[in-house]
Amino acid sequence: MGQKKNLISRKTIHIEWGDCDPARIVFYPRYLAYFDACTAALFKKAGLPKWQMLKTHEIVGIPLVDLRVSFMAPSRFSDTVVVESEITEWRRSSFCVRHQLFNKGVLSVECVETRVWAAPSASDPDKIESRPVPKDVIARFSAISKLARLVRRKKK
Repeated sequence: MGQKKNLISRKTIHIEWGDCDPARIVFYPRYLAYFDACTAALFKKAGLPKWQMLKTHEIVGIPLVDLRVSFMAPSRFSDTVVVESEITEWRRSSFCVRHQLFNKGVLSVECVETRVWAAPSASDPDKIESRPVPKDVIARFSAISKLARLVRRKKK
């Protein structure tokens, strides 16, 4: 049996003038905005657009609680980059997302996020608390990965 494959979302981003510092290099907080959008795109690819996920699962969001970023090479104004995003680990009430940003095929930035499945607190409506990630949410990622593998096999 082969190695388990994760669902991967790929998002192409064109670097705009407003994303850059005076040296025309992407200002580092902009990467975090890219990666946040890429996490939303990953959930959408799994059939969970953010608006629907919030409503269906009665959560307030999937806030970021830990972040590690490695910058290997700069991206500049007018570059077109591709970000590959995948969930690398599911925990009880949190999960890890890895983003790899490629510029001209070269890994330029890698980010690992830990996010929490967050809902309104049962005891205090002004607070939020973590909740277990629903099994059906996790299953969407593995089911779609299996389907993608089957489609690739049929094309061969």
